[in-house]
Amino acid sequence: MKVRLNLSTTPLESTRRFTLATSVIGGLALLLLLFLAQRAYSIWSSDRTFRTQQVALESQVTALQHQRQSLSTFFEDADNVKRRQRAAYLNSLIQQRAFPWIKIFMDLEQILPEGARVVSIEPKLAGDDVQLKVVVGASSDESKLKFLKALEKSAQFSNIELLSETRPTRPEATDRVMLSLQAQYSVI
Repeated sequence: MKVRLNLSTTPLESTRRFTLATSVIGGLALLLLLFLAQRAYSIWSSDRTFRTQQVALESQVTALQHQRQSLSTFFEDADNVKRRQRAAYLNSLIQQRAFPWIKIFMDLEQILPEGARVVSIEPKLAGDDVQLKVVVGASSDESKLKFLKALEKSAQFSNIELLSETRPTRPEATDRVMLSLQAQYSVI
């Protein structure tokens, strides 16, 4: 038979549970430390990338501002202002040449009654529509009324406004009534 005797002054204590608990807590703390370190490094890296992009964009903005300033100086030059004005004038002439004269005359021919004739036309382009100032001569009041009624019924002409009506004083004039009117002509 064996008898267990402890001859020490203090009883033997087992530290196995304490060592295991501290090892687990230490391991978790080490994993948490590694995770936080990786997260801090990724934030620092993205912040560094952001700062380099910001510096690049700021330098690009500065370059564009310098370019804008030089272009503004260039376009404000007196010679260039004259060139732009001349180009605008030439473009307006080109636009007038592109004006659909044949279509207007064909439409006027369809609505123009006997005894009425077109004396002059002054067009102005306004987007898809054309503002026309037309002077029409009529041999009688009846021709004048027929023309105005036909013009009002026409699908191409709208916003018709009679500006003036005159009667020539010369006895040899073939037109007894001269109408000056303004109308909007639809090109489309």
